[in-house]
Amino acid sequence: MTDKTALGISVVSLNPADHEGWAIKEGGSWNSWKKRWFVLKDKRLWYFAGKADAAAKGFIEIDGASVVASETGNKKHKFMFSITSRGAKGARKFRISPDTQQDVTDWMTYLKKAIDKQAGIAAAGGAAAPAVDAAPATTTPATPAAPADSAAPGAAPAETTPAAPGATPVTPTPAPTATTPATAGTTPVAGAAPATPKATVFAPGSVRAKLSDIQAAVDFMHTPDGKVMEFWKLWTESIPPKEEVPAGQSIEFQVAASVDLEKLSWRTSGPQSVVIQKMVDFFWNVGAPDSEIDKLNDVGAVVNPLRIGSWIDMSAKTGMDGGWFFPVDVPPKSGIEAADVGEASQKLLAWCEGHQVIQCYNVGRDMGAAPPRQTEMKMRLPGDFTAAFTLALDAFSSFGMPALPDAVVTAVRASPCESISLSVITTNEGFVRIGVLLNKPAITLVHLLVDAHGNKEKVAKLEAAVGEPPAVLELVHLKAGYGYGVYKEGFDVMLHWHLPQETN
Repeated sequence: MTDKTALGISVVSLNPADHEGWAIKEGGSWNSWKKRWFVLKDKRLWYFAGKADAAAKGFIEIDGASVVASETGNKKHKFMFSITSRGAKGARKFRISPDTQQDVTDWMTYLKKAIDKQAGIAAAGGAAAPAVDAAPATTTPATPAAPADSAAPGAAPAETTPAAPGATPVTPTPAPTATTPATAGTTPVAGAAPATPKATVFAPGSVRAKLSDIQAAVDFMHTPDGKVMEFWKLWTESIPPKEEVPAGQSIEFQVAASVDLEKLSWRTSGPQSVVIQKMVDFFWNVGAPDSEIDKLNDVGAVVNPLRIGSWIDMSAKTGMDGGWFFPVDVPPKSGIEAADVGEASQKLLAWCEGHQVIQCYNVGRDMGAAPPRQTEMKMRLPGDFTAAFTLALDAFSSFGMPALPDAVVTAVRASPCESISLSVITTNEGFVRIGVLLNKPAITLVHLLVDAHGNKEKVAKLEAAVGEPPAVLELVHLKAGYGYGVYKEGFDVMLHWHLPQETN
């Protein structure tokens, strides 16, 4: 059982420490690697998110049976050691990667002394330093900048990680120092691409070749400054190749566009074990904060996804944004764990409970550099077409959003679709966006709304690149103030395509 009360200890209260310093720690079953401030004091090795934190993320118990050993490093973590002992969540092997081989030697020396002391065999003056593996003397790995100190008052729960067997370790790479263009839909992501990605040639006829064809069909992807295209390339290169996907599993792709072709959304998902490392590397590269990497892990502990995914949004006004999502079927009560606590999230949960909305099939969150954080939940609405559409319209009024245009409501009622889902985005400040997703819409309805609200020529060009009609038509309202000058606020229409799966 986790000793949660013990985690209320602060870094300051552990001074003077036996030893302390930054290192990257491997998580549990989620296997993500996170930068932590470690403090060795007597019989516990504590770890914190920041070096001035008021509460620990966890600790490793040091006793006479503990074992410290050097570990063979890898390309991402060249210098590594392990402790086999008991942490806040039970006994296991903890792998830790400091910056240099000397750091490994120092940590192992102090830990061996702590182990010997607990075993009652420490000689005066301390035990000799344990042997360590030889390592290059002139090379130190690049590590992310130390996370910002977070003064979290009171006790904090231990780090929790979802059970996702076989996960590849996530390596947070350093956030670059350049500045990205303003991001859209949320507050801007800090940090630009470290370098322009090299051109990638996709096999003719492949799904990734189709992705390239789609972006080529959108004019704003090819602006003179190239920033939007650079962002897209970084994202596509974060998608694992199909050769890494376990047999029988797949990588999935979706693309969505506003009917005026001023906005594009891209989504991909796959098995957690092969997606997680490259996905988090991408977030690090575009400057996502440590706290949001933590949130990804915390929500994963609750939702326990077998598949995970990433998304990016972009606009003709050089807006760029990104985040993660879990394509899972969970109750809304579980999905709401991704949201920051606030009136909107609680109101959404109460609305779901009051209208028998029991299935959330997608939960995600943005990775913007600053609050407010946006969380999206997608829910299947119960009942036949008429009942589900009526319920969707009720959501607009219940959540304080303007009603859909009368002409649009009339057109939708005259063209029933297969099923209806609801997309709701919240922050701790309130509701941000609501979307009614019409699954398998009538093509006549699509044409009608494109004619009324979009650009027929641009949509036709995009549809030709995709090679099929849209699978979903979405009626959207984005609250004023949340377009950040780069996205259209108010009513809009989005078209969604589900591309072929990529299977190894």
